[in-house]
Amino acid sequence: MKVKAQFSGRLCGRFALRGARVGSASRLFSTRIPASPGGRRLQVILGLFAIAATSLAQPAPSPTPSPSLTPAPSIEPASEPAVLAVAKVLPAVVNINTERIVRRQVRDPFDDFAAQFFGVYRNRPREIRQRLQSLGSGFLVDPTGYIVTNEHVVERAADLKIEVVTNDNKSYKARYITGDPKKDLAFIKIDSDKPLPFINLHDISPNLLGQTVIVVGNALGYGSSISRGVLSGVKREITVDNIDYHDLLQTDAAINPGNSGGPLIDLAGRLVGISSAKMAFTPQGVPTQGLGFAIPAEVVRQSIEQFKKVAEKQPTPAPGESEQESSSARADQLFGLQLQELTNDLADALGYAPGHGVLISAVEPDSPADQAGFERGLVIYRIGKYDVNSVKDVERLLSRADTGSSVDFAVGVIGRSARGRRIETVNLEAR
Repeated sequence: MKVKAQFSGRLCGRFALRGARVGSASRLFSTRIPASPGGRRLQVILGLFAIAATSLAQPAPSPTPSPSLTPAPSIEPASEPAVLAVAKVLPAVVNINTERIVRRQVRDPFDDFAAQFFGVYRNRPREIRQRLQSLGSGFLVDPTGYIVTNEHVVERAADLKIEVVTNDNKSYKARYITGDPKKDLAFIKIDSDKPLPFINLHDISPNLLGQTVIVVGNALGYGSSISRGVLSGVKREITVDNIDYHDLLQTDAAINPGNSGGPLIDLAGRLVGISSAKMAFTPQGVPTQGLGFAIPAEVVRQSIEQFKKVAEKQPTPAPGESEQESSSARADQLFGLQLQELTNDLADALGYAPGHGVLISAVEPDSPADQAGFERGLVIYRIGKYDVNSVKDVERLLSRADTGSSVDFAVGVIGRSARGRRIETVNLEAR
C-alpha cells in the first residue's frame, strides 16, 4: 500500500505540473476514501502532494537584480577633474628657452712644449666660442607679463637671450628682473599689448598629504606635457651643487628635464608649488623612483611679493628693447669682457674678499678692455656710481650703453686683508 501511495503521488505531481489548475487539483484530491488506517495515511500523503502541485503550478517570481551588477554611469573625459584643472592653468604656462655663448681659451700644444724650455709663450691663446642652449618652464603670475621660474633655468641669463613661448605659440623676448638662488626662484618679464592669462597666487592649494597633484611643463622640450601623482611629503631637505634647499614638497609625479620652473597644481587648478628637482640617485649612488621635489606655493607667493618691489625700482626699458636679439652679453659685445659670478668658494680659493664684485673670466684680444689693461682674474666692483655684485647687475647697468658710450669701471682686487686692496677707476669707450 505504501508503494502504491508513493507512485500515485508521483502521478499526481506529474498531472499538476502538466497544467492542472489549482481548483481541479483540490477536487481531485478531495475524493472520499474509506476510513481505514491505511486510507487515512493515503489521504494525508495525497494532500501533501496537492499542496506541492499547487506551489509548482504558480509562476516563479522574477529575480531582483543585484545592486552590484547595476552598470555605473559613464563619465565623459571632458568632465574629469584632472582635465578641467589642466585646462584652467595651461594658458598661463610658458616654455623658456635660453642661449648663451661660452668662451674658452686654448693654446697650441707646441706652444706649451716650447714654454717649458724658453719660459714664454710665442703666441696668444686662441679663443673658442661655444653656444649653449637650455630649456625649462615657467608660468605667468600677473596679466602684465611677469613670469616666475627656477633660477637654474635662467642661470647667468644676463649674458644670453631668453625666449618665452606661450601656450598659443607666440614668442616673446624676456628680460631678467631678479631672483633668489637660495630658493631657486627667478623673476622675468615679457611685454604684451594685451593682458595675459595667469595663475592666481591668492588662492593656493592646502597641500595635504596624499592629495592628487599634476605636473605641467615643457618636459624634454615637449610643450604642454602632463604627469600625475600624489603629494608624498612636505618639509623635505635636499642638497644640489652644494646648495641646501629646505621645506620642499615631495611628489611621485614625474618631473623630467624641462619641467623645472613649471607649476605643480591640484585637481582644482590651484598652485601646489613649482617643480624644481628630481632625485635619480641617492648620495650613496642607489637609484630611486618617484622622488620629485617642488618649492611650496606659499614660498613662491612670498618671494614674488619681494620680486615685484625690486621690479618697481628698475627703469622701464625703452620701447622695443626687450625685442632686440643679442647673441652675447653687453659687457662682451661693447667692451670684450666675459664675466663670472664671484662665489664664496671661488673668492676663498683666489684669496679675495667674498661678497663683492664680479670676476673677469676672459678678455677678448684687442678689445677696449684689453687695450685698457684689463686682465683675467681681476674683479669689477663698481660701474659708474653703482656697486655690482652679480653679472646681472653689470648687464642691467650696461643695458642703456651703446657704441661710443663712455663708462667708468672700478676694477682691481680686494684681498681678505686690508693690505690687499688695489682698485683703479678706468674709463672705457664702447666699441
